Amino acid sequence: MNETLRHIRSCKNLLIGGIITLVIMGVAVLAPFLAPYDPINQADLLRSEEPPSYTFLFGTDIQGRDILSRVIYGARISLSIGLIAQCMNSLIGVLLGLTAGFLGRWWDDLIMGLTNVMLSIPALVLALAIMAVLGPGLFNVFLALGFTNWSFSCRITRSQVLAARSLDYVTAARAIGYGRVRIMLTQILPNIMGPILVVATLGVAYAILMEASLSFLGLGAQPPTPSWGGMLSTAREQLFTAPWISIFPGLAIFVTVLGLNLLGDGLRDVLDPHTTRRRR
Repeated sequence: MNETLRHIRSCKNLLIGGIITLVIMGVAVLAPFLAPYDPINQADLLRSEEPPSYTFLFGTDIQGRDILSRVIYGARISLSIGLIAQCMNSLIGVLLGLTAGFLGRWWDDLIMGLTNVMLSIPALVLALAIMAVLGPGLFNVFLALGFTNWSFSCRITRSQVLAARSLDYVTAARAIGYGRVRIMLTQILPNIMGPILVVATLGVAYAILMEASLSFLGLGAQPPTPSWGGMLSTAREQLFTAPWISIFPGLAIFVTVLGLNLLGDGLRDVLDPHTTRRRR
């Protein structure tokens, strides 16, 4: 236990990524207390496009709304979509990968064929196609992103199950009469959660980027709802005259994705025994 804790403390990626992620999550949860102004209703056209100052730390947008408040509330949109969409992707991918790897035969061929098809289509293109059918809106973004990125979790889960199903503890579970479902859920799944958690963490970052892309194209959160991608979209015409309108939402996306990627890379270093052995 002590050796594991020492290894976690020595993993800079995990610490830095964890701190950044916790800070962003704290900002999202405490948004009503941290935002100095109302991000939607407090608009003053007389203070339109004001540069960063003591009154408005991040400046104001074209409608005179405080950019800092909108960035803070935008964290709620991005994190909620990232977490919920990746939960849906992980649930689908783990279920399909677990059953495909354990049951094999025609079911494995079917799932792997479907996975290869999903991997051959860019996720953003597929999400755009779904949004074109469903229409813009946050709920439709949840659906579009929740069903387009499960293939990575499926492949990782299947590969881990194929390696685990012939191990001694699975053989022992079969010998004492455990059924297939019980073996998959109580014996195999808990022992392969490490790689699944790593993929899920990286998937949250990818879902946040996807949401920002959809909002930038006008298919995500609709104005005046504060969304980082939507803020970047409305700031295109002021890129040179008022660059702070796009700089701060862009930095928010960058820092959040960077933190999640560092967290996922750190989790891989901690949970992967081969990586741990190489670093000793």
